[in-house]
Amino acid sequence: MAHPSLPPAATPRHHIPPDSDSKPDDHTSASTPSLFDDTAPKDNPSLSSPTQTPPAIYHVSFNQDYTCFAAGFDNGFRVYNTDPFELTFRRDVDSHGGIGLVAMLFRCNFFCLVGGGPDPIYARNKVMIWDDHQSRYTGELSFRSEVKNVKLRRDKIVVVLLQKICVYNFADLKVLHQIETFMNPNGLCEISNTSSPMVLACPGIQKGQIRVENYGSNRTKIVMAHDSRIACMSMTPDGRLLASASNKGTLIRIFNTLDGSLLQEVRRGAERAEIYSLAFSSKAQWLAVSSDKGTVHVFSLKVDSGLSANDRSLTVPEPNNSNSLGVSSLSILRGVLPKYFSSEWSVAQFRLPEGVQHFVAFGHQKNTVVIIGMDGSFYRCEFDPAIGGEMNQLEHHNFLQRLRSGENCPK
Repeated sequence: MAHPSLPPAATPRHHIPPDSDSKPDDHTSASTPSLFDDTAPKDNPSLSSPTQTPPAIYHVSFNQDYTCFAAGFDNGFRVYNTDPFELTFRRDVDSHGGIGLVAMLFRCNFFCLVGGGPDPIYARNKVMIWDDHQSRYTGELSFRSEVKNVKLRRDKIVVVLLQKICVYNFADLKVLHQIETFMNPNGLCEISNTSSPMVLACPGIQKGQIRVENYGSNRTKIVMAHDSRIACMSMTPDGRLLASASNKGTLIRIFNTLDGSLLQEVRRGAERAEIYSLAFSSKAQWLAVSSDKGTVHVFSLKVDSGLSANDRSLTVPEPNNSNSLGVSSLSILRGVLPKYFSSEWSVAQFRLPEGVQHFVAFGHQKNTVVIIGMDGSFYRCEFDPAIGGEMNQLEHHNFLQRLRSGENCPK
């Protein structure tokens, strides 16, 4: 039985040619055979029993438009649809081996995979390019150090190492750019998905710096974003707005990537926290934040990603009634009381179990938020922008339990 495939992207499928370029610090190959089970998912007996221990999970991440998310396990990887929530397809490893990173390209057939867990399927310093249309690996990138993250566009592959970022041309794997960064154990890097040429944001070479590369104007902008180390970043699809948080986790700042100006600052809380994820809504009206405090916050934004740099440099207008809940009632005393009291606070919140890493995105239904966790949890919630407060939970699933019960892909 043939594998079900994800719907194709708007651009034609393409394959990595075998004679791709090599560089001193990497190696490319296009001859790696398939390592995935070529039988239908329902024929895998190891996942057919409800009493079977569920696979260990090493990675979860959304695709570029939040319509899907991928999960890497100790026996393969899976892709799930977010609305409605369902298993789209699964690929199981012939022999035991963990996958620690799955980078999707919207809904097309290409994935970048990196080994992970105590028994990785291959070395952690390799990026394997999987073409699900051909059911085989069509390319490989090898490095001298561990791969921390991979970002994909239809024309670029961006590989994040501990202190370096490498930009490749997708068509022939030719290296286009290498960027030195500050120590980057979390693999922080954001790229624009809808704009062309690409905009890229990554840590600078000093603590608290963010480097923004605009490949259209061939300009580099250094943003002094925070006093302490950058812990999390997010960018709008057009690459015009950038949100960042430091390892303190109390403030989130929104910048204009064209000129590096600070547009807005919002407060998650007063206590230190580890920020797990930041996400803009499709029209940059809202920003969602997840942290180790077990709370997802939604903030109202007063910036527009479609504004010109001159427009954005003007004074930010006061919020209207629909988002005034995010501003402290003591803001009239700004400059008199400590900055904490005049901070902009979240409009809506959702409570989660503490101690679990959760990642947040905005759903395609109006005013909805999608949350995925490293414990296999999936939530879809709704917030009221006029009333604010606690979000309403619309659905909750555990995709690890579904795997354990032998759930199969739709035909």
